[in-house]
Amino acid sequence: MKTLLNTFLLIVVLTSFQNMSWAAGGAGLFKSRCNTCHMIDKNSTGPKLQGAKQKWTDAGEGELLYKWVQNSTELISSGKSAMAKEIAGFSPTAMPAQALSNEEIDAVFSYIDSYVPPVETKSEVADTTKVSDPQMATDYKGNLSIFNWLMVLTLILILAIIVLAGTLMTLMKSDYFKTKLKTLQNNSNLFILIISTGALMMSSNSYALQFVGPGEGEKNGPWLLVETTDLLAILVIDIILLVVVLYLRHLFYQMLAMVKPKKEVVEAPVISSFKKVNQVLTAAVPIEQEHKILMEHEYDGIQELDNNLPPWWVWGFYATIVFAFIYLFNYHIFGVSDLQIKAYDKEMKVAEKEVQAYLEKMAMNVDENSVTLMTDGADLAAGASTFAANCVACHKAKGEGEIGPNLTDKHWIYGYDIKEVFKTIKYGTANGMPEHSSKFNPVQIQQVASYVLSLPETKGKAAQGDIIEK
Repeated sequence: MKTLLNTFLLIVVLTSFQNMSWAAGGAGLFKSRCNTCHMIDKNSTGPKLQGAKQKWTDAGEGELLYKWVQNSTELISSGKSAMAKEIAGFSPTAMPAQALSNEEIDAVFSYIDSYVPPVETKSEVADTTKVSDPQMATDYKGNLSIFNWLMVLTLILILAIIVLAGTLMTLMKSDYFKTKLKTLQNNSNLFILIISTGALMMSSNSYALQFVGPGEGEKNGPWLLVETTDLLAILVIDIILLVVVLYLRHLFYQMLAMVKPKKEVVEAPVISSFKKVNQVLTAAVPIEQEHKILMEHEYDGIQELDNNLPPWWVWGFYATIVFAFIYLFNYHIFGVSDLQIKAYDKEMKVAEKEVQAYLEKMAMNVDENSVTLMTDGADLAAGASTFAANCVACHKAKGEGEIGPNLTDKHWIYGYDIKEVFKTIKYGTANGMPEHSSKFNPVQIQQVASYVLSLPETKGKAAQGDIIEK
């Protein structure tokens, strides 16, 4: 039983590999022999091929399908096949004979029956004739709301500066501090410099704000037009004012420390510059004073010191918190800067514009309304090359016609004008002419259309359409 099961699985695997290899070979044969006139899942010059083998089998003519592919005219003349007669009415032109073996035909239909059409994702089709500039319009209503909050913060900071400055001035007027004025003079000059700088920036920034006069603004629009640069400038001013508040606070506590009675100061030993820098960065306690920070617990004679975290690390941690809030408000709450998706969309729009500019430069923006007849030898030669590679299966090498109509006589089904020929090649027709916009770019279609109209009259397929003088 186990041997039988293994044999069955081996047969299934070998059959699967055989089907896969047939499908792979069938894909090449289909593209080289059938793709010109047939499509797998819809009608073209010839009928669709998906399910065709099953139809012949259901009609009891599965073996005759091979003869149909190998020589359709002979099978129709023999009168042995009802399916052949039925399909013969699909197109006025007989299907050309194909030199394929039965195995090769099986491979082609294996590929056809296993074909799965690609899933098309719905996407917005960009207008290739006109790409608008990326929308960079300023949100004045949103900016005004942020501006109002920033101005409230500015007023709070200014009030804090006034209170702290008034308190400091009261302390400095006392007799005790008169002797310290010289020491504090440099600090006062720094304070005045910061305030002056902030005031200067505030005055220069106010010139950028645009007030909307009566009748100038939009209905229900903001009364003040605030640009993003204005918000950034006010934010910088607020940061400067905050620094001033912190500096005045520090100065205030220094003066309070001067008022307090001083403890006896033990003369500290002379410390080298390196050790001073190290102590400032690490807040390390000298060995002589480690007993002050010794913790009470002990294990096996080992005790622990309650050292402070290094100041540089602490301030770095605080800086990350400040940065996180700035980032949160900038990108997610106020939306001053663009998130990645929005920035990507803007870049794509800019890239679209660049692509359009390139296409215009390369003359790729040709369509059925703007196409013109090409007469340059290089363009006609390019059109001849494209024609030879893609059109001879239906129209023959000189354009005299076989499956498709004769392209050299005076009879035209869809018009002989360059614009009409371009449109026919680009979009195809309901009578079997496939579309070529997915295969060729606009310039190639223009070259092929111009080459077709340059062909000399050649005797071939019977005339179709109306007589139109070229």
